[in-house]
This record gives sequence, structure tokens and C-alpha cells, in this order.
Amino acid sequence: MITNYLISGMVGIMLFFTVVVAPTVFKVLPVEWSSKYVRNFFPKYYACLGLITTACIFTAPDSVSKALLAICALLFAFTLLYLTGKINEAKDQGQSRRFHVLHGASVVINLFQLITFIYLLVQPS
Repeated sequence: MITNYLISGMVGIMLFFTVVVAPTVFKVLPVEWSSKYVRNFFPKYYACLGLITTACIFTAPDSVSKALLAICALLFAFTLLYLTGKINEAKDQGQSRRFHVLHGASVVINLFQLITFIYLLVQPS
């Protein structure tokens, strides 16, 4: 089913970024470059994954899957349109505690989405 292929691709993207790209960027690049890279990457990451998730809603086999995908799509939109800006603002203003809370929220959201996608892949059809 096309939905499973798309979800599998998103899981791969999410895991690859988390395990390979992010640690490498912060280890290899100077802080000002890594920060610039991440600020340019994340809007594209959230937009692409959000669009793919939205497409999956229309091909999902049942209402529970559709609902879970809709929640994930809304979370991608929230993170793209609201949370990312607030995270950048906190970083720019040197608000370390606020930055860590907001960044932590984005990590929890991303983890929830990843777990939801894996759940959708392993549930019996």
C-alpha cells in the first residue's frame, strides 16, 4: 500500500536526520554555520514531512490511521508555523531556559510523530 511506503520513507528521513545528520552538523561545522544550516533545514523538513503526512491521510486504510496521521500533520504545521519561530527567537535573544523548553517540546513532538508512524507500520492491516 502506498501509505506504508510513504510512512516508511518518513521514518527513514526522521531517523537519518536524528542519528546521522544532526550530530555530524554540530560536530563538524562551526556554531554559526551549524546554526544557519539548521535554521534553513527545519522549515523544509517540517513542510515536506507535513505534506507527505497529509497525502497519507487520503490513502490510509481506516479512520484510526487517518486520525493519527491528521494529528501528526497538524503537529508538523504547528512546529513549522509557530514553534520554530519561537525557538529561533529565544535563541536570538539569549533566553537559554526558554530555548531549551521550546526545543525540548519540538523534540517530544518529533518523537511522538516517529512513534506514531512506526505504530502505523506495524499494526495489522
